[in-house]
Formats: sequence, structure tokens, C-alpha cells
Amino acid sequence: MAATTAAMPLALAALRPLGRALVRPECVLAHSSGLIVVPDWSERGGVALLDERGRVARLLARDATIRPNGIALEPGGAVLVAHLAADEGGVYRLRPDGAVEPVLTEIDGVALPPTNFVLRDEAGRLWVTVSTRLRPRHLGFRPGEGDGFVVLVDRRGARIVADGLGYTNECLLSPDGRTFWVNETFGRRLSAFDVGQDGALTRRRVLSRFGPGTFPDGLALDVEGGLWITSPVSNRIVRLAPDGAAETVLDDADPAYIDAVEGAYLAGAMGRPHLDKVTGTVLKGLSSLAFGGPDLRTAYLGCLQGDHIHRFAAPVAGARPRTGGTT
Repeated sequence: MAATTAAMPLALAALRPLGRALVRPECVLAHSSGLIVVPDWSERGGVALLDERGRVARLLARDATIRPNGIALEPGGAVLVAHLAADEGGVYRLRPDGAVEPVLTEIDGVALPPTNFVLRDEAGRLWVTVSTRLRPRHLGFRPGEGDGFVVLVDRRGARIVADGLGYTNECLLSPDGRTFWVNETFGRRLSAFDVGQDGALTRRRVLSRFGPGTFPDGLALDVEGGLWITSPVSNRIVRLAPDGAAETVLDDADPAYIDAVEGAYLAGAMGRPHLDKVTGTVLKGLSSLAFGGPDLRTAYLGCLQGDHIHRFAAPVAGARPRTGGTT
């Protein structure tokens, strides 16, 4: 562990840009081929694919409009999209030819609200997070709100397996599939559940609570069992060690901006502009992290307002994925 923590926190000079002219690359995935996949809100929406030199190709929707937030990869080249439109949600499949088809648009007969994230596990099950049922969504940017939920889609169909969460965001399964982690962004906590053989989530517990400026969004796992959490308001990465110790890996925060957001958050007045106007030296709303490269020692960073992504040499390798996020 000492070798891991000795190199932290990282200097901003360690970051290297990748790509150009991206549109809202909020979620970042690293494919074993070397390609990096991010959402792209160009035209009808879709994904951008970046090679190691930063060259960009796009797979855009052909016959529908999608607003991808979280994305997951399927065998054969299709991409699953968590649809985050202003007034509708769901999970859609974007095929390699640009065709779009619905995968999940309602639960218990009720249309899904704007949908945050989708995770595909090695069994082909989908774990879907919806941050809030409130309309507009920024009403959920408040302390004490807790109407986010998690949907599991498997052979039995779709069902809610966790509810009452404080703005559900990215989620992750442990390598053995027995633990489910999820960020509760405006609850400012990282929670864990036990996963039953039938996919039931039980024994909810809070692994970490976060302080001023840290609103947990992205989530990744390293080979030592450390969880890496990204925060958009503070452009911050926090690593939570297996023993529960938290340390800052990277920080590009503007103290004055954090103070302003904190005041609005605590007063119940935080809104969309507080996420859309994040200031930093290099980063613009740090939202996601993925480990990639042949040895999983390169960390890739997605940003809400960025027109490119960043990468850096990680002081510890990422865990070898067993899900449909990185393949």
C-alpha cells in the first residue's frame, strides 16, 4: 500500500489531453482494443470512439434522438445507453449501423424518469440507476432527498432492487459479484449492498461520507481493492482503501466556487448551473474514471463540460473488469 499512496496526490501536470471536439463526454470506458468510448451529444446523440492518438470516430443515432449519460458495451459492437433527456429516460441499444431500439423504458408500468447509468455484468444482466423521480431533476440536488433507485434486468424481467437512495449515480460490482457499490451523489456517500444469487440487494451500508465540495459521481476499482471516486464540482478524485481510509488522488478545485456551491447546496438552492459552470485549472466537471491500456495502468477521465478527455499514468493498476463496461 505504501507504494501506491506515496505518489499521491498527483500534480495536474501529469494529465494529458486526448481527443477533440467531443460533446459532453460524461462517462468514459476503456476497451481492450485500445479504443476509448465516451457519450457524445452531437446531432441525434451517440458515442465517440478515440484511439490512442486521440483520433475521433463517431457512432451516432440514425433514426431517433438519444441523450447518453452512462454507457455499457455489448458483444458485437452495440452500445447500451442510459437516456438522460430532460423529460424522459430509459435504456436503449445503439447498434453499429446507428439503429436505436428500446431495452427498458418502464418499470412496474411507469415510464422511467431520466436515467443515469447502465452497467452490464458478465452474466448479461443490466444494473440501471435512476437518480431521482423529481421533476425537474435539480430538485434532487438537496441534502436529505432520497428517491433514487436501482433496477435489475435479467431473465426474470425488470424490477427495482434498491430504493430510497440519495441521487443514484454510477454503480459497480465487485470481481466476485457478491458486492454492489453505488454512489449517492447528493447524499454525498458511497454505499454498498450484498448481492444475492437472484440479484437481490440486501444489507445496505455506507462505506464513506464525503465533505465539502465532494459529490461522488464516477466509480472505478483498482487491483488492491481501492475504490476511485470522481467529483464534478471539485474536479477531485478520492481513493477509498479497503480499510476505509480515504485520500485525495487529484484535485483541481476552485475554493471560491466550492464555497458558492456549498452555500447553495446546504440552503436547498443548488441547481443545474452549479454543475454546468464548474471552474478549474485543467478539468471541467470531472465525472468519470476508467482504467485502460495493456496493463490497466492508464487512467482516463471523463468531464461533463470538456471537449476532450484526459489521461494519466496511475500509481496502481485497475482491476481486471468482469462486466460489459470494459472488455
